[in-house]
Amino acid sequence: MKKERKSGVLMPVASLPGRYGIGTMGKCSYDFVDRLCQGGQSYWQILPLGPTSYGDSPYQSFSTFAGNPYFIDPDKLTEEGLLKAGEVAAYDFGSDPVRTDYKKLYDNRFKMLKKAFRRFDTKDKAYRDFVSSNRYWLEDYALYMALKDAFSGRSLVEWKEPVRMRDKKVLDAYREKYAKDIEFYKFVQYEFTVMWKDLKKYANERGVSIIGDIPIYVALDSADTWSCPEMFKLDEKGYPLAVAGCPPDAFSATGQLWGNPLYDWDRHEKTGYEWWIRRIKRCMELYDMVRVDHFRGFDEYYAIPYGDPTAEFGKWEKGPGIGLFKAVKDKLGDVDMIAEDLGFLTPSVIRLVKKTGYPGMKVLQFAFDPREESDYLPHNYAANSVVYTGTHDNDTTVGWFKTLKPADRRMAMKYLNRKEFASDRDIAHSFVKLAMSSVSNLCIIPMQDWLGLGAAARINTPSTLGGNWVWRMKEGAFSASLAKKMYDITKLYGRL
Repeated sequence: MKKERKSGVLMPVASLPGRYGIGTMGKCSYDFVDRLCQGGQSYWQILPLGPTSYGDSPYQSFSTFAGNPYFIDPDKLTEEGLLKAGEVAAYDFGSDPVRTDYKKLYDNRFKMLKKAFRRFDTKDKAYRDFVSSNRYWLEDYALYMALKDAFSGRSLVEWKEPVRMRDKKVLDAYREKYAKDIEFYKFVQYEFTVMWKDLKKYANERGVSIIGDIPIYVALDSADTWSCPEMFKLDEKGYPLAVAGCPPDAFSATGQLWGNPLYDWDRHEKTGYEWWIRRIKRCMELYDMVRVDHFRGFDEYYAIPYGDPTAEFGKWEKGPGIGLFKAVKDKLGDVDMIAEDLGFLTPSVIRLVKKTGYPGMKVLQFAFDPREESDYLPHNYAANSVVYTGTHDNDTTVGWFKTLKPADRRMAMKYLNRKEFASDRDIAHSFVKLAMSSVSNLCIIPMQDWLGLGAAARINTPSTLGGNWVWRMKEGAFSASLAKKMYDITKLYGRL
């Protein structure tokens, strides 16, 4: 990360406004970049771009390499001559402009994309070049998705053993049977990649860098697990020996059961971490910087026996440590990463983050506990860090502040040197200014906090299903006047 003071905005692509049920890589994204420029921002941080699966979470994806088909912009497909305006208007992607209806997207988006595919020339040179250069992940992903469709969407663990275990004769027969469906999924990834790279180029040319986000783990129901089973701790039938999660703590009596397969780190080390290097290389094709989720798992990870209903009986295992990051540096050079080092940190995790040189994260919402001195209070920050008011897993700052315990609220008000607030936006912007004024080289503010929105605009509540990942910004909410306010605050604290 560059050492000068800069700032940016955390805003999922899915949360952008527009006519198509979810944010896309069309006009809404370009308009957002333009507003970031007007606001003096240097970074746009997003959530993972992968195709979402059960629960609609971008952190549970069918592939760590692929892009989300929902983000492909219908208007751009129309400009390419693959769709007609009247055809796009005939699909129902949901009528609520500020909430995403994933069922309607699932029911209709792929119908629209298949119509576009029928008009696409698969002999196109640029397309063939894309397929060739991405063969290392695209072939298995496209086959995997075609098979999921053929198997009525069933999860990998429910597939018949010859398919799950990748019997060559069986897969060859399926490749022939579903050749057209496989080609469709390659086409979708081509359109996604072209549109994303055009958008990234537009942002970069205007001084805005993209911060991507990757989960440490891949989903059990994914092309990643299916295509590289040797890289995970699986039994002889392809089922996990143990899965990922977090142990019980003050917030959860039974812990968090994530269910992701665990890496066979010994195998990864023997290959020189080749799979991870491919993964990070793909990230750096798509982003300028990447935030790596759950960084603690590289030092130690929590392994829960597969089939356990809770996370109570897991145990800590040793992760790859600095060896992985040395291999990444040897192959890819200096990669701009942010280490998501939140939560309880052991001395060995702290040492690992320090050895990598990656900036860690500081979140203001974790700071105001009067019972103890907090590392999240700004006067304790180091310059090599990234400060946030909150993340996608937090409530908005307004929602958080209004539900603070009285003692915590008193401490926050004292720290801000405030007696009262004039409005919700005043609450949010007071904490925005506190983050901006810190010594952290980079400051990232969720868009909801710039807008001064309450709990209804929260992105995600961890360990809950339903109602997450659906918030969308109102059309016109990111106004020229708000961009001016953003610019003034950014300039005041030396982050232009």
